Amino acid sequence: MEIAVVGDDLFTIGFRLVGIEKWFNVSEEVSVDEAVKSAMGDKEIGVIVIHDKNWKELEPSLRKKLSNSVKPTVIAIGSEVDQGLRDRIKTAVGVDLWK
Repeated sequence: MEIAVVGDDLFTIGFRLVGIEKWFNVSEEVSVDEAVKSAMGDKEIGVIVIHDKNWKELEPSLRKKLSNSVKPTVIAIGSEVDQGLRDRIKTAVGVDLWK
């Protein structure tokens, strides 16, 4: 199971520096929906990390699908924390990562 990162270049670069090999950059040419769908198409990816700003930009139907997805599990990080997402992570991991 691999970890992938979705976001702009500034967001993904830190993950790339620590060894994450799968990243999907969002840009003017590539929408966040396209980047996430590309990541979801890779069967080796079990966890997708996405910036919360990009999470909010996803089309509602895709966001709902990802909210209910177990594989891949999607984790939105950034300046704000979605309480529902926080509860899902707590259930999947078994611990509250924000404490």
